[in-house]
Amino acid sequence: MVKTSKFDAADYLKTPEAIAAYLTEALATDDAAYICTALETVARAKGMTNVAKETGLSRENLYKSFSGVTKPEFDTVRKVINSFGVRLVAEPMED
Repeated sequence: MVKTSKFDAADYLKTPEAIAAYLTEALATDDAAYICTALETVARAKGMTNVAKETGLSRENLYKSFSGVTKPEFDTVRKVINSFGVRLVAEPMED
């Protein structure tokens, strides 16, 4: 019998380059729930406790913000993304 394990993208998000590529793809979907899931995945990859310390937010607030039940404030998103060692960049849309 073949043994499998559940895929978790957090296991592969070890560098700022990988995190930036992952978040860029999530943002390109324009799906708020998916983007929140991607942010939560990266936060788990970085360590939720570490992200909480770097942002000044509680772990509970982070989990709640990215649960998909509520929409996080932009300031929360900005702080969290900065804690990942990446930044948001605007690019022109392709026609």
